[in-house]
Amino acid sequence: MSKPKIGIIVGSTRATRFADKPTEWIADIARERTDIDFEVVDLRDYPMPFFEEAASPAWAPSTNEVAQRWQRKIAELDGFIITAAEYNHAPTGVLKNAIDYAANEWNRKPVSFVGYGGVGGARAVEQLRLIAVELQMAPTKAAVHILWPDYLAVTQGKKLSEIEHLNQSAKAMLDDVAWWARVLKAARGADAVRAEAA
Repeated sequence: MSKPKIGIIVGSTRATRFADKPTEWIADIARERTDIDFEVVDLRDYPMPFFEEAASPAWAPSTNEVAQRWQRKIAELDGFIITAAEYNHAPTGVLKNAIDYAANEWNRKPVSFVGYGGVGGARAVEQLRLIAVELQMAPTKAAVHILWPDYLAVTQGKKLSEIEHLNQSAKAMLDDVAWWARVLKAARGADAVRAEAA
């Protein structure tokens, strides 16, 4: 079995977004691992319109070409880490829109979160966990929450890699995502073999 591949999804597209800092930090830590491959997936590269398809992509093919390209990318990945900004106690609209533009491609894959904003993005992450369950994903318990003091320190020049409690959270999260990615990839492969034999 090939190594699982995890997509690190940048969950904001704003010109002044903070998301690049946690994305680069998590990607640097992740690249030190040898058991999993990682790829940064930036929503800026998938400028999908506000969801307006006739039906959910679970039931009918999407007509939007960018959405189709997004679905192919999600399908080829074995798990996800999502940087989640919190706006008004919720995830960003662009992230929710992107999630809605795929369906079966998310199924039976792990997901974790790097939250930031009010209370470390915890309220946005909590909503994303509920959405993940509906999409038959496996949200991990471990996550990273960049609290307001950490956020402010970074905006004033400190690096996330210099904040030890965040490094510890990142390691625990990556361990969880790696374990679930291996297990679920093997299970999906076994299901595929059984389906072909039937």
